[in-house]
Amino acid sequence: MDCDKAVVRMHHYLDGELTVWRRWTITRHLNRCPPCAEGYVYEVEFRQIVASRCRDQMPPEVRQRIVEALGCGFDGMSTANEGPSSATTPPYDEH
Repeated sequence: MDCDKAVVRMHHYLDGELTVWRRWTITRHLNRCPPCAEGYVYEVEFRQIVASRCRDQMPPEVRQRIVEALGCGFDGMSTANEGPSSATTPPYDEH
C-alpha cells in the first residue's frame, strides 16, 4: 500500500469500515511509514477533541416541544393506553 491509498482510506480505517485484509494492509503501512503514522495519530487526537468538546445542548423548551409533538410524556416515555399510536411508538431514550 502506498501513502496516497492509506490517506484515502484512513477515515474508513478509523471507523472500522474496512475488511480485515484492508485493515491489515493499512496497519502494516502505518507501522512502516512514520509520516502516515503521524497523520493517523493526528486524526485520532482530532476525533477525541471533537467528541469531548463539540456537544450541543438542546434548550429545554425545544426538547419539550419535540416531546409534545411526538406525543410522549414529559419524562420522555410514551404514556400507556393512549390509543393506537402508543402501541407503535418506541420509547424515547434521553441518552
